Amino acid sequence: MTDETTKNGPDAAATEAAADAPANVENEAAAEAAAQSDPLELLKAENVELRDRYLRLAAEMDNLRRRTEREVKDAKAYSVASFARDMLAVSDNLRRAIDAIPEEAKATADAGLTTLIEGVEMTERSMLSALERHGVRKLEPVGQKFDPNFHQAMFEVPNADVPNNTVVQVVQAGYTIGERVLRPAMVGVAKGGPKLVEPETNSVFDQKDA
Repeated sequence: MTDETTKNGPDAAATEAAADAPANVENEAAAEAAAQSDPLELLKAENVELRDRYLRLAAEMDNLRRRTEREVKDAKAYSVASFARDMLAVSDNLRRAIDAIPEEAKATADAGLTTLIEGVEMTERSMLSALERHGVRKLEPVGQKFDPNFHQAMFEVPNADVPNNTVVQVVQAGYTIGERVLRPAMVGVAKGGPKLVEPETNSVFDQKDA
C-alpha cells in the first residue's frame, strides 16, 4: 500500500467519524433540550422579568416626580428670600425713624408732622403685609424659651420672676420664610430665675398600666 491509500482508507474514515461524534451528540442534546422547553414557562419567565423592569422604572419615575415637585415648591417659597431680607433692612430703617421721634413730640406735633409719621407707619405696615403674602412671618419670641434656631441672644437681663433663659426683650425682630429662618430675632434673655422644667410625657406603656 502507498501512503495515500493509508490516509484515505477505512481507518481514516473511522477516525473522522469518531472525531465528529462528540459534536453530533452535543448538537442533538441541545436540540432535544430546546424541544423539551415549555413555551409557557418561557413566557412566564419573560413576564416576570418585564414586570420587574416596569416596577423599577415606575419607582424611579415616582421618585423623580416627588423630587421635582419638592424642588419647584422650594424654588417658589425661597426664591424671594434674598429680596425679602433686603426689604427687612428698609423696614428696620422705617421703624427706627418712627422710634426716633419722642412721644412728647408726637403728642404735640402739628398736622404736617403727624401726617408724616402716619405715612411712615403706613409704609412699614404695607411692606410687612406684602412680605407676609410671600410667606415671610414675624417671630414673636417674648415670653418664649430661648431657641438658638430662631433667636440670637444679645444680653442677659436679671429677672427672678420668669424662668431662666426666657426671652424678655426683642432688640431686632426676627422673621421666617416658609420653614426656614430668614433672620433670627436679636433678644435679651432672663437670668437668675428658676430653671424651666420640661413637661413630663407619659409613655404608651405607662398609660396602659394606669
